Amino acid sequence: MTRPAWPLGALSLFLPGLGQALRGSLPRGLAVFAAVASTLAVTVWYRQPVWYLVPMLLWLWNVWDACSPSAGAPLLPAALLWLGMAYGIGWQVTEIDPGALFRNTERGAQIVRLLVKPDLIAPRQEVLEATVRILIPCGPNPPRAANTENGVTLAISPDCAGVNEMIVLTAEGLWPDYPVELIWRSAIGSYRQLGGTGNELLVLQSDSGGRLSAVFAVPSNALIEAGIDAAPDRHMVVLTQRRPLGGYTFSRNGAFVVQGIYETLALALLTTVLGAALALPISFLAAHNLMGGHPLTVGIYYLVRTLLNLLRSIESLIFGIIFVIIVGLGPFAGMLALTLHTIAALGKLYSEVIEGIDPGPIEAIRATGGTWAQVVRYAVVPQIVPPFIGLTIYRWDINVRSSTIIGFVGGGGIGFFLFQWINLGDYRAVSAAFIAIAVVVFLMDFFSARLRERLQ
Repeated sequence: MTRPAWPLGALSLFLPGLGQALRGSLPRGLAVFAAVASTLAVTVWYRQPVWYLVPMLLWLWNVWDACSPSAGAPLLPAALLWLGMAYGIGWQVTEIDPGALFRNTERGAQIVRLLVKPDLIAPRQEVLEATVRILIPCGPNPPRAANTENGVTLAISPDCAGVNEMIVLTAEGLWPDYPVELIWRSAIGSYRQLGGTGNELLVLQSDSGGRLSAVFAVPSNALIEAGIDAAPDRHMVVLTQRRPLGGYTFSRNGAFVVQGIYETLALALLTTVLGAALALPISFLAAHNLMGGHPLTVGIYYLVRTLLNLLRSIESLIFGIIFVIIVGLGPFAGMLALTLHTIAALGKLYSEVIEGIDPGPIEAIRATGGTWAQVVRYAVVPQIVPPFIGLTIYRWDINVRSSTIIGFVGGGGIGFFLFQWINLGDYRAVSAAFIAIAVVVFLMDFFSARLRERLQ
């Protein structure tokens, strides 16, 4: 006998979904209760009175649904209310401000102008470099501030000086009539372009005899980096000349991009191969159709699946931070992090492939009294090889992308250089890294797609 409509509506007015459950639609009742409860909880948490209207309307819709015939009320109004609240509060929580895209147009344009001039290649040039050390500040018996290197003789007078004191640099053996760049290198290794007697930068050129004389002040922050009370230490002046040789080659940053891309590809290859090799045996233990039928194997199945889910739930960047602390900065930490995440991801994917194979051969081997190892060898492996290869290639594609990011936490690869260039504001180098990453990803997509087509 059909229950009267109004008592069911009254019950749902008291507890959302109760009327639907008593009407015989328990899943619908649970869904209604979850919808009303979730919107009410979010509204209470967010503390915006205007949003209380949504759970109230959902509550009323719930009563309407309970009083309706067995088909219930239309779901569209309830779905629109729930989604509207989810997107509305999500918009506010994420502080979306489209106007911010247009308030800093000048700064954005400056960055874009640098990005469209990637620092990847540069004209080939010959470099002549020489250095000379000077004691800052003065100490007892300072060593002579003179040096001959690459045929260039440099001398500084006096042999030591204090911060902001004027010193004279003389040079012989330079290329005649070529520009000269002077860089101050502090005792801790930081570089700084030297200035003249004022705040202007030095613009120097050797004379026709290959000689140079320059007067400049010791940088005011020469001792700040090492500490004001630091003992006297020898700083360095680096003199550089460059002349074109014709043609183009990788620039200094371009060479770093090539090095970083090579590390990235090596990371992706090693982590994929090692991760797949370790995930393969684990996947058999995580397949329900192979591990069912005995309490011990069922327990192993649930244990392995739980471990795989835990490892997959932690982003590889978190693993990267942990391994950087353990083994130090460098590609090795990134390889360990990506390998651990690859094992978890491929272990789950492989096990799902095994669970989806044709059960006929498995049952046939078991019917003949075959062992678990024989079932895997003769009934499972022949069915899983093609999809396993396809999933491994797909994971290699993912690892190439992930290895470009793992460097942001010190895990090596192009991401390590990219992070440094972003911090330094060198957006020309950033642009070169973007181009290299895009080319690598495009080529990987192309070749992996072709290989998957051949496997199919």
